[in-house]
Amino acid sequence: MKRFFLLLIIINFPNLGLAAIKDKIINNLNSIENLSFKFEQNINGKIETGDCVIQYPKKIFCRYDKLNNKILVSNGTSLVIKTNNGNYYRYRIERTPLNYILDKNFLIQEIQNLKERVVDNKFVNFTFFKNENEINIFFDAQNYELIGWQTLDIYQNLNITYLYTIRKNQILEKNFFKLPPIN
Repeated sequence: MKRFFLLLIIINFPNLGLAAIKDKIINNLNSIENLSFKFEQNINGKIETGDCVIQYPKKIFCRYDKLNNKILVSNGTSLVIKTNNGNYYRYRIERTPLNYILDKNFLIQEIQNLKERVVDNKFVNFTFFKNENEINIFFDAQNYELIGWQTLDIYQNLNITYLYTIRKNQILEKNFFKLPPIN
């Protein structure tokens, strides 16, 4: 009987480690109300950088570096992109992959039900499909922080976003996620 029990522990030991990783990622997500970070975004080989703030659920404000001088903001229902030439693009957030990425309760539910993939002992990846969107979410395997995502945007462009210099639970102004007025 002792041999059987020991064999059962040895067989299931790797799964215990992966379950612990999932639990730590979920616990970390549960502790976050907002994230501030720098980002690098690669859309079909075009690299853009800037700063963002996410407030759960579904709010984001990104200011792209001066070269692009673009702003992306969501108030939780609409997503507006203001380009450097003054054009505005408005989308319903539920029509974009950000609808899922910016919803930590949705992410937690998906993570609980998905099998994780550890990449080079550096990253933990979860892949899910929602409303014709394939979304890959990446976490740091050491500190369990969200470090990026990969999606196809509404124009079917591959969008890879990497987060760094991450700060959690900063004090934010009340109207921080107010949509810019359209001229």
